[in-house]
Amino acid sequence: MNREYHRWHSPALNREMELIVLGHAGARVLVFPTSNGRFYEWEDRGMPGVVGESLEKGWLQWYCVDSVDSESWYANWAQPAGRAYRQSQYDGYLFNEVLPFSESKNGNPFLITVGASFGGYHAMNFGLKHAEKVNRILAFSGLFDIRRFTGGYSDDNVYFNNPMQFIPNETNPYRLALLRRQDIVIATGREDRLMDSARDMSRELWAKGIGNALREWDGWAHDWPFWSKMLSLYIGGHD
Repeated sequence: MNREYHRWHSPALNREMELIVLGHAGARVLVFPTSNGRFYEWEDRGMPGVVGESLEKGWLQWYCVDSVDSESWYANWAQPAGRAYRQSQYDGYLFNEVLPFSESKNGNPFLITVGASFGGYHAMNFGLKHAEKVNRILAFSGLFDIRRFTGGYSDDNVYFNNPMQFIPNETNPYRLALLRRQDIVIATGREDRLMDSARDMSRELWAKGIGNALREWDGWAHDWPFWSKMLSLYIGGHD
């Protein structure tokens, strides 16, 4: 299997950022780590093996990115405005640096975002914000209302990085058309404390006519063995 390590100084974040590319062709997949996780987390957890044939045969190509969670939402030392601003810079890194990089390597227009736990937030947030670029969203055990990190504070950087705020207020016909063509899968364990978040996100999407598959798994299901099974089920659709 093709494996590449890349590192560059990000203008958006003003720091070095690293990522791994797995596979040589096919639909591009933007892979987010869990909270405070690193770009090699999914590889370390054996997740590429779940879709090994797809990576080997050129059906999928993964771009496993780093996080800056410790500088954004999980930066307890920072004010909410600073956390949200750093998240917006991270979004700029992904959109203006990682996506063009992936497009330069692979002309396949189909793009999937995937993440588990806090990576599920990133997959959903980036996917919904940039519906013109993202075709499928796979969010496992995710949190979708970021206001728990802001202590009541709000500004544009909070709002536009919080799907539970910007989706209910979306009225742009062009944006709604793009969102309605996406394939969105939300999978969470019924005993997971984030189950309500998943149900709320699914409901708000449906309220705007944005179809999505809410999959409620038995038990807690908030761990790598479960996410591995979710990936194997949903990466090609939502059976």
